[in-house]
This record gives sequence, structure tokens and C-alpha cells, in this order.
Amino acid sequence: MNPMTETGNVAFTVDEAGVATISFFHPSHNSLPGALLKKLAHTILEAGQEESVRVIVLRSEGERTFCAGASFDELISIQNKEQGLEFFSGFAKVINACRTCGTIIVGRIQGKAIGGGVGVAAATDYCFATEQAAVKLSEIAVGIGPFVVGPAVERKIGLSAFSQLALDATEFRSAAWAKDKGLYAEIYETIPEMDAAVQDFALKLASYSPDALTALKEVFWSGTQDWETLLEQRAGISGTLVLSDFTRNFIQEFKSK
Repeated sequence: MNPMTETGNVAFTVDEAGVATISFFHPSHNSLPGALLKKLAHTILEAGQEESVRVIVLRSEGERTFCAGASFDELISIQNKEQGLEFFSGFAKVINACRTCGTIIVGRIQGKAIGGGVGVAAATDYCFATEQAAVKLSEIAVGIGPFVVGPAVERKIGLSAFSQLALDATEFRSAAWAKDKGLYAEIYETIPEMDAAVQDFALKLASYSPDALTALKEVFWSGTQDWETLLEQRAGISGTLVLSDFTRNFIQEFKSK
């Protein structure tokens, strides 16, 4: 088996129209370990700095799950607050990369989004999805909480809807619910239908003034200048809670199944 398939990968391509596609994959339902999160954040920032890139399409591979959140294998190995902070800072780096890269990001959500995956979808500027793209914030059930992704999710769908997701942590909300709340702009029955819409929209954006799009993105993200500090603080909260007896017991029960 290809080693890249075993450990996951991040890919980056640009077409002649200036549409960049950033794609990530991990065999465990696209759950992302720290190394992949760091590479994904770096790739987003790198794409935003390339003059040839007019718009970014952010997607994952596979059909059933867009992103299952952070790697549970790494979660269960955390031994102290420092490791906890580093672990939970992974999605903070990706969200802040989406926020600061300066290029409009179009999300392509082909399947379920869980935990950090919801945060990534919320960090895009315009998001397409399929009817299979249900969402769930499962963190509180583990004894932590959606603290890192919370600002991005709340910014996109509002406090009330975020509260529903955060507290009803064991149940998925449908793609239609997510569209109604503003997370998704459009939903489609099939992946090919969604991909056609993503391509058409990306090409349309690529034909617009890059300077105007950059200025518009700054407007979209106004008021988030403190997120570098805020998301790190939030990562520290989860990094401490993960060491609690509640979470440790949950992990032991999970491992024994």
C-alpha cells in the first residue's frame, strides 16, 4: 500500500483559470492528525499567496465523510496540558489560515462533517454540500467541547443554532438544517451535481477582480482579528479538559469496545 494512503495526504493543484483545489484525505473517515492539519493550514496560506490563484476550492476525498474531526488516536495519547494544547490547536491553525489567506475559499462538502469538520466547513466563504452532508458537534459527549471551532461555527450559523449543535452532541443535524441555518449555501442530491455547481461558481469568481475579492473577504471577516489569540485560548480549555477523569473514562470505554 502506498505510504501516503496509510498516513493521509494534502494535495494542491491550480488550473489555467486560476482555480486552486486543495484536497485532504485520511483513511480513518478523513479524521485529521496534527501533521495533516499543519500541512493543510500551510497549503491554504501558500495558495493564498500565489499570484496565479484567483479562488480556492477546499475539499476532501471519498464519498461518505467530509471530515470526522481530529484524530482520536492522537486524542487518547495526550498525557499533559502542553500536549493537549498542541493537539487542539490543529484545527485552530486551519481556521485561521482560511480566515487570513486573502483568497475566497469555496467549500465542497460531499459527506458528513463532525467536530472539527464542521469548523472547516464554517471557515469557508461559500459552501456547497450534498444531501448526505449532515453535521454533528460531538465534543461535549467526550467531556471536552467545541471550543476551538465554536467561533467559526457561531459566526456562520448564529449562537442559537451553534448551541443546539453543541449540546445535542450525539445526534446529526441534516444538510437541509445546515443550509437553513446558513452553513451551506446550496445542497444537491448527488456529488456530480454538486461538483458541477462548484466548478461553475469557482470559474465565475475567478473572472472577477482579485483586488475586489480580497477587499470583500476582509469585510466578511471583520471583527475576527483576535482569533489568533482566541482560538489558542480555546484550545487550552479543551487541552485541560481532555485530562479529566470523565474523558479518561470515556476513552477507556471506547478502547475496550
